[in-house]
Amino acid sequence: MNIAMLGTRGVPASYSGFETYYEQLGARLAARGHRVTVYCRTHHITYAEPTYRGMRLVKLPTIANKYLDTIVHSLISSLHALTQRYDIALYSIAGNSLVTWIPRLAGQITVLNVDGLDWKRAKWPGPAKAYIRFAERMATLLPTVYLTDSRVVQAYYQATYGSTPPYIPYGSDVPSVPPGETLAKFGLAPRGYVLFVGRLVPENCAHHLVEAFRGLETDLKCVIVGDAPYAEKYIAGLKATGDRRVIFTGYQFGPAYHELGSNAALFVETSGVGGTHPALVEAMAFGNCVVAHDTAENLETIGDAAASYDGQAGADALRDVLRALLAAPDRVAEYRARAAARAAAVYGWDAVTDQYEALFQELLARRRR
Repeated sequence: MNIAMLGTRGVPASYSGFETYYEQLGARLAARGHRVTVYCRTHHITYAEPTYRGMRLVKLPTIANKYLDTIVHSLISSLHALTQRYDIALYSIAGNSLVTWIPRLAGQITVLNVDGLDWKRAKWPGPAKAYIRFAERMATLLPTVYLTDSRVVQAYYQATYGSTPPYIPYGSDVPSVPPGETLAKFGLAPRGYVLFVGRLVPENCAHHLVEAFRGLETDLKCVIVGDAPYAEKYIAGLKATGDRRVIFTGYQFGPAYHELGSNAALFVETSGVGGTHPALVEAMAFGNCVVAHDTAENLETIGDAAASYDGQAGADALRDVLRALLAAPDRVAEYRARAAARAAAVYGWDAVTDQYEALFQELLARRRR
C-alpha cells in the first residue's frame, strides 16, 4: 500500500505522542513492505535526510502560530497529497477533520485518529473551542473513516453523534536502558526519583506533582520531563517552586527518555484531558509503578495495574497516594509487575500495526468492491 501520514509535526519524533505514534507505526508499516510518507513541518523538523527509518519525508512550510500551525500545514499537505496517488491518507486529531475530504477528490481513502476531546483543554479560548467542537462533528462526516485509541472517547462519539468509530489502541514498546549518562547529567540515582513526562500546559496538571512534593518527606527527586510553546507563564510558575528536589529537564527523546523511564521509582500521570496518553502506556511498559489522575481515559488505560488519585482534589490527594506507596515497597513491586504485563498484553506496537494494516486493507477491498 502507498500510505501518507499527515497532521503532525513529523518525524523523527521530537514533540508529542502523535509524532511518536507516526514514527512507530510508520516504521513498522515500511518494514512490512508498504510505501510510507510522513508530512513534516519545516520549522520543526531539522533532520536533513529525505528518508527516516524507511519512511519518505515531505517537508512543507506552515504558519508558526498557536492557532494556525497545525491546520495550515495540514491544508498544504492535503493539497500536495492530491497528486501523489496514495491509497491511504492517515490524519491525526479531530481539528484536522475539515481537510480530510481533499485527498478523497483524487480517490484516496482518508482515515482520521480523533485523539481525545481537545476542546476541554484550558489553553483554547472560546472561539477555538467552538471550532474544535465543530471539527469533532465533521470528523464523523468528512474522512472515509475515523477512529479512536480510547474506549471512553469511542463511547462519547456514540452518545453524542450516534456514530461509533473503530478502536485501535496506542502502542507502548520501549527499550529498558540501564543507568548512564542521562541520570548522571541530572544528578539522579536509579529508583531515586518520581517522574513526570508530558507537555507543560495547564490541562496536563504537572503542578499537581510539583505542589504535592512540597509536603512530602522523602529523599527522592521529582523529575519533570517536557516543555511547551506558548505556555511560558505556566512553566515559569512551575519553576518558581523553592523545592530543590524538583528538576526540570526540558524535552528528552530517544535513549535519554528511555533511560529516565527505565530507572524511576514512581511515574505520575497528572493529565486531566485527552485520550490514551503515550507517556502513560510507555511508563507501564517500562515496568514503572504508576500513579494516574483518575480521569475515565486514564482509568481505562491502567485497569488494575496502577494506583490513581482524585484529580479534583489535586496535589493534596496525590501527596497522600505517593506517601502511602513510599511506605509500601511490596505494593510498589506488585504494581510494577502488573503494569509491565498489561502493557505487553494490550499495548504492543506490533499488534497495533496489525490492526491498522488490517483496517487499511479492508477499506481498500471495500473501495474495489
